[in-house]
Amino acid sequence: MKNTLQEALARTSPRLAPPPTPLASIVIHLSVMVLWFVLFARAFFLQGVVAWSTGIAYVVYDTVLLLFVAWKARVLLAPPANVSAASVEKLPALGVIVAAHNEAAVLPITLDALFTQTRAPAQIVIADDGSTDGTAALLTGRYGLADPGEGRLSAPSPQYPSLRWLRLAHGGKARALNAALLAIETETVMTVDADTLLEPDACAAMSSAFGSEPELVAAAGLLTPVCDHTLSGRFFQWFQTYEYIRNFISRFAWMRADSLLLVSGAFAGFRRDAVMTVGGFDPHCLVEDYELIHRLRRHSAREGLGWDVRVLGTARARTDAPGTLASFLRQRRRWFAGFLQTQYWYRDMTGNRRYGKLGLMMLPVKAFDTVQPIYGLTAFALLLGFLFDGRFTIVLPVLGVIVGKIAIDLAFHLYSVHLYRRWSGDRTHSSFGMALLAAIFEPFSFQLMRHSGAALGWLHFLLGRRKWGVQRRTGLAAARNREGAASQ
Repeated sequence: MKNTLQEALARTSPRLAPPPTPLASIVIHLSVMVLWFVLFARAFFLQGVVAWSTGIAYVVYDTVLLLFVAWKARVLLAPPANVSAASVEKLPALGVIVAAHNEAAVLPITLDALFTQTRAPAQIVIADDGSTDGTAALLTGRYGLADPGEGRLSAPSPQYPSLRWLRLAHGGKARALNAALLAIETETVMTVDADTLLEPDACAAMSSAFGSEPELVAAAGLLTPVCDHTLSGRFFQWFQTYEYIRNFISRFAWMRADSLLLVSGAFAGFRRDAVMTVGGFDPHCLVEDYELIHRLRRHSAREGLGWDVRVLGTARARTDAPGTLASFLRQRRRWFAGFLQTQYWYRDMTGNRRYGKLGLMMLPVKAFDTVQPIYGLTAFALLLGFLFDGRFTIVLPVLGVIVGKIAIDLAFHLYSVHLYRRWSGDRTHSSFGMALLAAIFEPFSFQLMRHSGAALGWLHFLLGRRKWGVQRRTGLAAARNREGAASQ
């Protein structure tokens, strides 16, 4: 079966069998770089606000995207019409894979949430990716699992019959997921990171979606970030909370345009047969979940299968998020380097009519996204240069543009929070007042950090690096401790 998975990957992955790059793709990707060079050069030859053309292009592009998302997501203003698990004739058996490498501190939180689901998973496989902390002692002591030996799947836990342990040599998350994918037997598979806490109805919502939509091959749940309760942690949780809300509203909009490419591996569902057909997760990609969606969609378009990818407002979870600048930059560096990897591997789809809206609309947008952080950082650097040089005939109109953009962002922040609340039913993790403050301060703080992480991702990608460091996860455990203390 392992060889079969590798053979399927070889058949379906453009990384392993690169197709010719269409002229349209070359033109699109070169254009966004040439445009940046031309606009940046204008700063040294022109006066007035047009000298800041790099920033104007950035503002216009971002505003157009916000308007697109606002328009496509407007249907969320209507009363929700979610399909309940009770209304689906036959719910598919659901298995859960928890890939874990040295996650003993948070693994019990994730497992406790899985055991108390309103629709319990038929199987839960801990894909232990060569952990060297207390994971083995936790699984044998607390959950009664017998050590199966490396590369083997344990017998079920006496206390929790759905729980099994797959012990593996350390090879990375994608390889651990693939090994568990081969070991699990259910029709639908959910991937849940070891630092992710599911809401009680999450599994039922995921099962319901797959049971009611035969063409559905991948689905994303909604995530709320949780950071440590330090000053730094509160700062990053504040901004990431509203960033996540906007991002999920954006995913909903692109889903309605039949162009959704992004699910989060921290909490996602997949139709197992479809994932097996395209070869599972690619261990060579820094963002294996993102790349997999491209491969599923590419295979579907080439074979005329009509596969669908969705984001579900009724499936929710909380997940550990970076709470320090160093960990945040590491995460965004990896995300962006993986995004660049995937964009490069799938360049034959950009501007290609064969892939419908995905090829003609979404992937050209992603081509611009590859350089959006460069536009943002150079625009900020130019503004500082004009200011220190005393060129106020440029600075003052530029500030007017920035104030106008902040006003647009304020409106979109409030709109997205309102849509998110109606869609998810979650009103406890967001505030209109805090969303307004985030919109005001984000352009001069969090947004620059996000772009800096992306710039590091460019460096990571160009140098061909694949290591991204160890993330220290403390937010979820700290939040659970606070909740436990409050309930006593």
